[in-house]
Amino acid sequence: MLKRASLLLGLLTLAGCEEPVTLAKVCKETPGFCSDLNKDSHCKDERAEVILKRYSEYKEPTDENKYQLLKEFETYNQCITLAAKIEHIKLKAKKTSRIDGQLTSIKEMTRLYQDTIDTNHPGLLYYHWSRNNNQGALNKLLAIEDDPSVTQSAEMQFFLASYYIKFDDEKTIDLLYKTLELNQKGRIPNPEVYTSLISLFYKHDKFKHAYIFSKVAQMSGIENIDLFEIEQELLSTGKNLSGLNSLAEQTYQQVLEGEFVSPREF
Repeated sequence: MLKRASLLLGLLTLAGCEEPVTLAKVCKETPGFCSDLNKDSHCKDERAEVILKRYSEYKEPTDENKYQLLKEFETYNQCITLAAKIEHIKLKAKKTSRIDGQLTSIKEMTRLYQDTIDTNHPGLLYYHWSRNNNQGALNKLLAIEDDPSVTQSAEMQFFLASYYIKFDDEKTIDLLYKTLELNQKGRIPNPEVYTSLISLFYKHDKFKHAYIFSKVAQMSGIENIDLFEIEQELLSTGKNLSGLNSLAEQTYQQVLEGEFVSPREF
């Protein structure tokens, strides 16, 4: 939310620059970064992020900047692909513009993958594996999973959890907890952190844990959380739901404040 709010100001201060860089300035200085994207108001925030991240990568073509640009292009591609399906009876040019943006995103994501094929950047390694099934990239990522660049990143802990969930439930829970520990103040974690915890705890009959994180997920705005079966399991054993509700509220606040600590037991 904070990132999107900053876009409403049309402003981003790039590292190493004394003056803030606006969308207008980027489009004037490097018009190609803007002209090959959609021209209408659809995907406005996503488009703006892509333009600013393109400029960052242009100025400093580091693996980190390439990674940030790749993520923004992927988000933009998802948005503009949906928008391109919308028919305009009177303004066919809008659809054409959106298709142009879609094609640009595909072309640029391909370029970024090619540019970083030999990378050691953990985020890029994950993307090379998860998007392109590059097993060599996965092996390199697993070899550095104890490196601070991975252990101190909420994003990377969640990425590893998405790998280990296929065969190691205990390690996955630890990684998801660590993801919440590293969550920055004011940020809402990826909804899959909560839904994965709920699923794993329910699978192992840890109904208190499943209930608490179901309530936390609801407080975080995640819809379609079904509590009925979990509640019935707890009530059948005489559990006090009001006490668990208090723990859920406390857990939710700790995550939002960036103060969550992995519990030994609820």
